[in-house]
Amino acid sequence: MRTMDGMEQRRLGTHNGLTTSAIGLGCMGLSQGYGPTDDETSTRTIHAALDAGITLFDTAMSYGQGRNEALLGHALHGFPQAQIATKFGIARRESGVVLDAHPDRVRGYCEASLRRLGREIIDLYYLHRVDPDVPLADTIGAMSTLVDAGLVRHLGVSEVTAQQLEEAHRVHPIAAVQFEWSLMWREPEHNLIPEARRLGIGLVPYSPLGRGLLTAALERHEIPQSTFRAMDPRFTGEALEGNLRQIRVLQQLARGLGVSAGQLALAWLLAQGDDVVPIPGTRSPQRVMDNAAAARILLDDGALNDLKAAVPDSGWLGDRRSFAVPVTKRPKSGPVKS
Repeated sequence: MRTMDGMEQRRLGTHNGLTTSAIGLGCMGLSQGYGPTDDETSTRTIHAALDAGITLFDTAMSYGQGRNEALLGHALHGFPQAQIATKFGIARRESGVVLDAHPDRVRGYCEASLRRLGREIIDLYYLHRVDPDVPLADTIGAMSTLVDAGLVRHLGVSEVTAQQLEEAHRVHPIAAVQFEWSLMWREPEHNLIPEARRLGIGLVPYSPLGRGLLTAALERHEIPQSTFRAMDPRFTGEALEGNLRQIRVLQQLARGLGVSAGQLALAWLLAQGDDVVPIPGTRSPQRVMDNAAAARILLDDGALNDLKAAVPDSGWLGDRRSFAVPVTKRPKSGPVKS
């Protein structure tokens, strides 16, 4: 199935799942994490995504402390084809980051997101991170009441283990699981992805372009400007040098195919299965058009084998699991304002 401009459509979740564009737009960088932003350029980027056939827009209550949702809601006003995925469970404060997925506060967080988005219903509502102080089943149970109330269409979870994914799915059908996955980070292929496919849950990779490294356009001086790159072991020292060697090979392969390195990386992900919907982020209207064009690149077995041989999984250096955002323990009582 394709949209009017040729963007392939995919379904997230086999249980009455969400049908959306094969590539979405990750919106976090429009408000935080990757340097200065401005709302005018961000709005043009969002509209360029719509023009390219992208319908899935991914945000969270924590992105810009709610400003990202408000920006997205304003930019998408009057575009009924747009589908919004947002997340709760992480709140960013001047004092740090807190986790809160207490079932008593789930509906309040959802309603606050709806107000910022200017919408009556959220297409895909994720638990952003599991709250270690709350049984996961209790949180998912509270989320399921949002579906019953008509506030949410589909449920998702983010950054969970295979065991947690199965536990969540037992409480209520999970349409999608979000996690980092790209040519340069393959760890989810060992456990999480097989479990998601066993359960019929769609795969939504974030950072599918390796936090920009897989575009082959990232300059060294840009790394310190982003906290997400500066604290990531894959962007420092010998690991960075080794990864840049891989990038040069990737770029050569892409040139041979007449595409960009980033497009080749996205096409590789899309070729992993029709249950995969990557959400690359960008602050550039032109880059979002280039990313969307990757949905039209079909890699045959020969190209995939060449890529596997030339840019092997073992060639990437640095373990992203050793990078974690410091979390401040949430209050024992009272809501955490989103």
